[in-house]
Amino acid sequence: MLFNSLTFLIFFLVFSVLFFLTKSNIRIVVCLFGSYLFYGWWDWRFLGLILFLTLVNFYLGLKIEASLSETKRKRYLACSIVISVGVLATFKYANFFIDSFQEFIAFAGVGLNTESLKIILPVGISFYTFQAMSYTIDLYRKEVRVEQSLLKFATYIAFFPQLVAGPIVRASEFLPQLGKDQQFSHKRLLDASCIIAWGLILKVVVADSLALVVDIQFQQPLGMSSLSLLIGIFFYAFQIYGDFSGYSLMAIGFAHFLGFEFKRNFDRPYFADSFSNFWERWHISLSSWLRDYIYIPLGGNRKGARRTYLNLMFTMLLGGLWHGAAWSFVLWGALHAAYLCVQRITGWQRHNKVSSENWVFFRFLNLKYLLKVAFVFMMVCVAWVFFRAHSFSDALTIINRILLFDNFSFESVTQKFHVFKGLGLILTLYLIEWTSFRVNFWSLASKRPILIPFFLVASLLVISVLGTFGSNAFIYFQF
Repeated sequence: MLFNSLTFLIFFLVFSVLFFLTKSNIRIVVCLFGSYLFYGWWDWRFLGLILFLTLVNFYLGLKIEASLSETKRKRYLACSIVISVGVLATFKYANFFIDSFQEFIAFAGVGLNTESLKIILPVGISFYTFQAMSYTIDLYRKEVRVEQSLLKFATYIAFFPQLVAGPIVRASEFLPQLGKDQQFSHKRLLDASCIIAWGLILKVVVADSLALVVDIQFQQPLGMSSLSLLIGIFFYAFQIYGDFSGYSLMAIGFAHFLGFEFKRNFDRPYFADSFSNFWERWHISLSSWLRDYIYIPLGGNRKGARRTYLNLMFTMLLGGLWHGAAWSFVLWGALHAAYLCVQRITGWQRHNKVSSENWVFFRFLNLKYLLKVAFVFMMVCVAWVFFRAHSFSDALTIINRILLFDNFSFESVTQKFHVFKGLGLILTLYLIEWTSFRVNFWSLASKRPILIPFFLVASLLVISVLGTFGSNAFIYFQF
């Protein structure tokens, strides 16, 4: 059930009516069963998996809270982490490790007839296992109160707007909101409609249009010129951004309409002037999760330079592996770790006023800042090659063919119409995001509500005229 489908629209309309007609625990029951219906739409068999993780972490959370002994608290936390990671590893990485072991044995000259388990990857498992772990870890740290209601905890784990592709929501943010009986609000409806409309534009107009070029370039890299492959990589950087940030915005919008506030998951990442700044702007809920639950507990940057580099490498390698069970994802994580380490070694720090919206707007006219942004973007694109390529060897083929500088003539580029359309969409998106550093569009719409209907009508026209419609699922569903 995709956000950009008629099926979801019907589901959400029915769900919203039931949601606002009910109150208190009945409303939470509606949330839970609606979320289970949404998740079970892909494969009802995996409802047992999410229910299992819910029951285990709820029970262990109660045990952590009730235990007075620090040893027992650690033991229950360890059980929670081992079980959650074990489930994730079994369903996501079992085939990967078996295949890798078989290839290693074959390389050593030993034949081994081992069949992969061929375990199906449940949609969104990486997201809801991380949410479950964050709850028990925060409970152990005494940063969140224990949830006594299984109904509320189950809803926290399974809440459908962000269930299958984030953003990763923490219990301290979500559970307090679950106890409030929000009433239907016309203002929230209009605000949510604007957020959802912009998310749809990013997905259907930007990401899916760019996908028409990207898919061809990465499907047959050997038959493509250097210029074609460069365009494919450049387009993919914006395809994945539009696809994932579009999903996040729609999730935030649907939740906002229902009265739940989720934090921003993307903040114009391709304006980052350092690699650390990029990760402060890209997939914020994951990068902050990795920072708070892996990097800082390992020691962060508090135990000397060498330990800091090791912590960065380990954290980013896990971040890469989280995205997918393939060595190409591991290398993607390793590249970003290397970028962050080199940044620290060289002392390359971004300007201390980079958080200022107006500063970034005017700074964009500065050549030094432009060069930094361009360099960060270029290196991020190099890493995207390994993230997107079908295999490690395909990624190396793409990079090798680009470095050969084989045919940079525009005549060698296929799908010229889609290329021109994609370039126009990227340029427009870049200008809109640059302007947003100076003009807060959401604040402007709140102050002048008359602008909202015009924006919604314009959005529908843009989607209907420039949108690419098909069966394109969201990229992050596979993670």
